[in-house]
Amino acid sequence: MTREEFEELVSEALDRIPPELTRLMDNVAVFVEEEPPVGSPELLGLYEGIPLTERGEWYAGALPDRISVYMGPTLRLVEREGGDRELVVEEVEITVVHEIAHHFGIDDERLHALGYG
Repeated sequence: MTREEFEELVSEALDRIPPELTRLMDNVAVFVEEEPPVGSPELLGLYEGIPLTERGEWYAGALPDRISVYMGPTLRLVEREGGDRELVVEEVEITVVHEIAHHFGIDDERLHALGYG
Protein backbone atom coordinates (compact mmCIF):
# COMPACT_ATOMS: atom_id res chain seq x y z
CA MET A 1 0.00 0.00 0.00
CA THR A 2 1.30 3.43 -0.91
CA ARG A 3 1.47 6.34 1.48
CA GLU A 4 -1.19 8.13 -0.57
CA GLU A 5 -3.54 5.15 -0.22
CA PHE A 6 -2.89 5.00 3.52
CA GLU A 7 -3.50 8.74 3.89
CA GLU A 8 -6.80 8.29 2.04
CA LEU A 9 -7.82 5.58 4.53
CA VAL A 10 -7.08 7.95 7.42
CA SER A 11 -9.11 10.66 5.71
CA GLU A 12 -12.01 8.26 5.18
CA ALA A 13 -11.86 7.18 8.84
CA LEU A 14 -12.04 10.84 9.88
CA ASP A 15 -15.02 11.34 7.57
CA ARG A 16 -16.85 8.52 9.38
CA ILE A 17 -16.61 10.32 12.73
CA PRO A 18 -20.11 11.67 13.47
CA PRO A 19 -20.39 15.41 12.68
CA GLU A 20 -21.70 16.14 16.18
CA LEU A 21 -18.32 14.94 17.51
CA THR A 22 -16.10 16.57 14.89
CA ARG A 23 -17.78 19.91 15.62
CA LEU A 24 -16.58 19.55 19.23
CA MET A 25 -12.98 18.84 18.28
CA ASP A 26 -10.88 21.91 18.91
CA ASN A 27 -7.34 22.84 18.00
CA VAL A 28 -6.21 19.40 16.85
CA ALA A 29 -4.41 18.27 13.68
CA VAL A 30 -4.13 14.75 12.27
CA PHE A 31 -0.97 13.50 10.55
CA VAL A 32 0.15 10.31 8.85
CA GLU A 33 3.71 9.34 9.72
CA GLU A 34 5.82 6.48 8.40
CA GLU A 35 7.07 5.31 11.80
CA PRO A 36 6.47 6.13 15.48
CA PRO A 37 9.08 7.67 17.78
CA VAL A 38 12.17 5.59 18.50
CA GLY A 39 11.44 3.06 21.23
CA SER A 40 7.80 2.53 20.25
CA PRO A 41 8.13 0.33 17.14
CA GLU A 42 4.61 -1.11 17.21
CA LEU A 43 2.66 2.01 18.14
CA LEU A 44 -0.20 2.47 15.66
CA GLY A 45 -1.17 5.98 16.71
CA LEU A 46 -0.37 8.69 19.21
CA TYR A 47 -2.26 11.62 20.70
CA GLU A 48 -0.12 14.49 21.95
CA GLY A 49 -1.82 17.43 23.57
CA ILE A 50 -4.18 18.60 26.26
CA PRO A 51 -7.52 16.77 26.25
CA LEU A 52 -10.64 18.91 26.03
CA THR A 53 -11.61 17.79 29.54
CA GLU A 54 -8.41 19.30 30.98
CA ARG A 55 -8.48 22.67 29.26
CA GLY A 56 -9.26 25.76 31.21
CA GLU A 57 -9.21 29.50 30.72
CA TRP A 58 -5.41 29.38 30.56
CA TYR A 59 -5.53 27.33 27.35
CA ALA A 60 -5.76 30.25 24.88
CA GLY A 61 -3.00 30.46 22.30
CA ALA A 62 -1.77 26.88 22.70
CA LEU A 63 -0.30 25.00 19.77
CA PRO A 64 -2.67 22.43 18.23
CA ASP A 65 -2.91 18.96 19.68
CA ARG A 66 -1.41 16.35 17.38
CA ILE A 67 -2.80 12.97 16.37
CA SER A 68 -0.33 10.79 14.47
CA VAL A 69 -1.30 7.59 12.67
CA TYR A 70 1.68 5.37 11.86
CA MET A 71 1.69 3.57 8.54
CA GLY A 72 4.60 1.15 9.08
CA PRO A 73 3.39 -0.54 12.27
CA THR A 74 -0.17 -0.73 10.96
CA LEU A 75 0.86 -2.48 7.76
CA ARG A 76 3.23 -4.83 9.64
CA LEU A 77 0.45 -5.77 12.07
CA VAL A 78 -1.92 -6.57 9.22
CA GLU A 79 0.77 -8.57 7.43
CA ARG A 80 1.51 -10.62 10.59
CA GLU A 81 -2.19 -11.39 10.93
CA GLY A 82 -2.41 -12.43 7.27
CA GLY A 83 -4.92 -9.69 6.61
CA ASP A 84 -5.83 -7.80 3.51
CA ARG A 85 -6.85 -4.24 2.65
CA GLU A 86 -10.06 -4.60 4.67
CA LEU A 87 -8.06 -5.32 7.82
CA VAL A 88 -5.93 -2.23 7.14
CA VAL A 89 -9.14 -0.18 6.85
CA GLU A 90 -10.37 -1.63 10.15
CA GLU A 91 -7.09 -0.99 11.99
CA VAL A 92 -6.88 2.57 10.69
CA GLU A 93 -10.45 3.27 11.79
CA ILE A 94 -9.83 1.83 15.26
CA THR A 95 -6.64 3.88 15.59
CA VAL A 96 -8.28 7.13 14.47
CA VAL A 97 -11.23 6.66 16.86
CA HIS A 98 -8.84 5.70 19.69
CA GLU A 99 -6.70 8.83 19.30
CA ILE A 100 -9.69 11.16 18.88
CA ALA A 101 -11.14 9.66 22.05
CA HIS A 102 -7.96 10.71 23.87
CA HIS A 103 -8.60 14.26 22.59
CA PHE A 104 -11.98 14.02 24.35
CA GLY A 105 -10.30 12.82 27.57
CA ILE A 106 -11.16 9.11 27.34
CA ASP A 107 -8.39 6.92 28.76
CA ASP A 108 -6.97 3.63 27.46
CA GLU A 109 -8.80 1.49 30.02
CA ARG A 110 -12.19 2.78 28.86
CA LEU A 111 -11.22 2.50 25.21
CA HIS A 112 -10.20 -1.14 25.67
CA ALA A 113 -13.55 -1.83 27.33
CA LEU A 114 -15.29 -0.26 24.32
CA GLY A 115 -13.27 -2.36 21.85
CA TYR A 116 -10.99 0.42 20.68
CA GLY A 117 -7.84 -0.81 22.40
